[in-house]
Amino acid sequence: MARIQRVDSGMMDAPKKRAAAAQELTPEQRERQRQQRQFTRLIVQLNGVADVFEVRLAKNEKPITVRQRLLRAAADADKEVAVRRSPNGFLVGLMTHERRSNRGRKKVSAG
Repeated sequence: MARIQRVDSGMMDAPKKRAAAAQELTPEQRERQRQQRQFTRLIVQLNGVADVFEVRLAKNEKPITVRQRLLRAAADADKEVAVRRSPNGFLVGLMTHERRSNRGRKKVSAG
């Protein structure tokens, strides 16, 4: 025969998720946060076309990841930047008409 007993109504509800602030970050996550803050400080310092920074890559960093993080930091700072390859990593500066890529677009004829 089945046994029946009264239990707390909280058992029917889904368990509550723990707050994200309570979780400790892993060393990799802390390093990514530190790097993102560093990129944000770099982007904030870009005030004119003469301001250009070089971001050098470490051996274990993937270029595409670093480039995307730079572009994310620029979007967060509401600035449009140009990111170009350099022998040691990337060059970062404010976007100008000359720095804008026209890759994939046909030239407009003046006629």
